[in-house]
Amino acid sequence: HVQLVESGGGSVQAGGSLTLACEFSGSTYGNCMGWFRQAPGKEREGLAALYSDGSVKYADSVKGRFLTDKDVARNKLLLHMNNLQPEDTAMYYCGAMAVYGTSACWKKAADGSFKYRGQGTQVTVS
Repeated sequence: HVQLVESGGGSVQAGGSLTLACEFSGSTYGNCMGWFRQAPGKEREGLAALYSDGSVKYADSVKGRFLTDKDVARNKLLLHMNNLQPEDTAMYYCGAMAVYGTSACWKKAADGSFKYRGQGTQVTVS
């Protein structure tokens, strides 16, 4: 049974930082993990995709500000977010599944169509 649980969201002032964590369990969650977000009235936006070969792709909107990495010892995927802006306000989700190739991994993050997804954590920037 695969389960993903996000944490670390909250309220922060513009220019601030937050680190989100996605704790995952189950041995078959796949070789692709990533983050996406959705704000009220807006479409899902892919943020980052991490493939099993170590490659990471970021959306242009967060490149240079967000960094994702895996804490293997703690079974967590982390999203370090810096210089947050009001337009970053959204519900943030992590996801995982098995895919073939980095492009396929990014496609899943881009529209949030992961097989396994968490319940989300809210980030509010004012």
